[in-house]
Amino acid sequence: METTEHAQIAYDAFAPIYDDFNAQNDYESWFGALLPRLERDGLRTGKLLDVACGTGRAFAPMLRRGWEITACDISPAMIAKAKEKHAGEAITYDVADMARLPVYGEFQLVWALNDPVNYLVGDGDLQSALEAMGANLAPEGLLVFDCNTLMMFRASFEPETGLERDPRWRWEGRGESGGVYEADVSGEGVATHTHKERHYTVPEVQRTMLNAGLEPVAALGQRETEGGVLLADAWDEGRDHKIIHVARRS
Repeated sequence: METTEHAQIAYDAFAPIYDDFNAQNDYESWFGALLPRLERDGLRTGKLLDVACGTGRAFAPMLRRGWEITACDISPAMIAKAKEKHAGEAITYDVADMARLPVYGEFQLVWALNDPVNYLVGDGDLQSALEAMGANLAPEGLLVFDCNTLMMFRASFEPETGLERDPRWRWEGRGESGGVYEADVSGEGVATHTHKERHYTVPEVQRTMLNAGLEPVAALGQRETEGGVLLADAWDEGRDHKIIHVARRS
C-alpha cells in the first residue's frame, strides 16, 4: 500500500481557494438526481458518514434534509474550513485517511463524493478504503462513491490541458505515468501543488467491492448538461463525467 500523504499535501494547499475554485459544483442538483434513485434502492433518512468531506459543501444539503452528520477528511485544513462554515451545527468531525478509516458507528449512508477514491493510487488502497467504509455501514445501509471516467481524465489531466475556470487560478494537466494521472494547481492565494489520481474501471471497482465484503448495487453514469444532471444505468466512459457506484454489505 502506498502512502496517501500526497492527497493531504494537495488539499492542505488547496483549502484556501477550494470553494471558489469549485463554485460551479451544484450539489443540490446532484442530489436532486441521485437521492430518489438511492431511495428506490432502500435508502432511509438517518445517519450520514461523509468520507473525504472537504469543506462540507456536500453534506450541507443533507443537513437541510434532516440527516445526522459525521464528517472526516485527510486534510486538517479542509476540516477547519468545514467547521468554520458550519459553526453551531451538531456535526462530528475527524481527520482521517479513507484508506485507514476508523469505525465511527453504523450509518444508513456512507459516501465519498467528487472523486476522492481516485486519489487512492496505491495497489490495495481501494480495497482497504472499501473495507473501512463498509465497516461503518448499518445492516441496511448504502455506500456511495464516484470515480472519474476516462473522458474526464483525458479532458483534465492530459499535458495540453489547462483549465481556467477563474482567471486567478489554473489547473494544468501533466499527463499519465504508471496508471497515475497528475495535474498542477497554481495561482493567486494558493501554493502550487500537484493532484495525483488513478483511473479505476467499473469491473475493477466491482471486483474490489466483492473482495471487500460488499455487494455491488449499481454503477450509474453521471454527466452534467445545460438541462441539469443526468444519471444513466448504461454508463459510458467516453460520455459520462463520473461513474457513481452504489454498494451494500454482503
